[in-house]
Amino acid sequence: MTAPDLPMAVPAEGLPARVRIHEVGPRDGLQNEKGTVPTEVKAEFVRRLAEAGLTTIEATSFVHPRWVPQLADAEQLFPLVAGLPVELPVLVPNTRGLDRALALGARRVAVFASVTESFARANLNRTVDEALAMFEPVVARAKAAGVHVRGYLSMCFGDPWEGPVAVPQVVRVCRALSDLGCDELSLGDTIGVATPGHVKTLLTALNEAGVPTSALGVHFHDTYGQALANTLAALQHGVSTVDASAGGLGGCPYARSATGNLATEDLVWMLRGLGIDPGVDLGRLTATSAWMAGHLGRPSPSRTVRALSPHQEP
Repeated sequence: MTAPDLPMAVPAEGLPARVRIHEVGPRDGLQNEKGTVPTEVKAEFVRRLAEAGLTTIEATSFVHPRWVPQLADAEQLFPLVAGLPVELPVLVPNTRGLDRALALGARRVAVFASVTESFARANLNRTVDEALAMFEPVVARAKAAGVHVRGYLSMCFGDPWEGPVAVPQVVRVCRALSDLGCDELSLGDTIGVATPGHVKTLLTALNEAGVPTSALGVHFHDTYGQALANTLAALQHGVSTVDASAGGLGGCPYARSATGNLATEDLVWMLRGLGIDPGVDLGRLTATSAWMAGHLGRPSPSRTVRALSPHQEP
């Protein structure tokens, strides 16, 4: 067992004083599961994450059940967790999804764009520009309703069909979403091919194009073991919003090479070691991920979960 006063906090210069973790496990994590998790288990997952101290928990997605059957119970799930004292963003692909979310009282929504044509076709059956046109009324109506809008961008660092993605290509789509009115942009390394230098180059280019660091979050996958290194590079640039998934759940149903998200526990461990308190009870979070792993019938891929609860008993 690890001593309770570890990791030792050794602050590094040039990092944000606070980091907001955008927890995506209940949505991005569970949408990639082969089986369907019962609604009450999902709700309990969200509750336990909130009790662990996470303040932004992406609850579900209001997409058509045909595309993501694992999240077909959005209307049943959201009312079960809506009373929690946390932010509960939901994914909305179009105006119909937005209407469904607003009807249940959602106050934070997200749209999901691609920076590459191949993934836009695979994920949305549209070109990049057609998808942006589809999002325009969604963002406008959400903003008119006083709702916070996040814009996800996938394939920011590489695409399984197209290979390397040019930085100006990413900047163009980021600027377009920003111009539509998105309050926040999440830069997705969907297949986990980013490296720290690439991260810093993209962030710098976005700043030069007028997108402030304060409006940016990062979303890394750990396919090649680079998620924490890339996160540190983003923190050094001033990014203070980091997406992570409890227990390292997730991937992408439309990109087979995409493996799990950055594990929230691994992120919390690193932040604590850097002297940054994310306000999360690591013991409770680890127990929650081990509990969910038990429901999914397999061990968590998170190294921190494995180290702190090696048997991962539910």
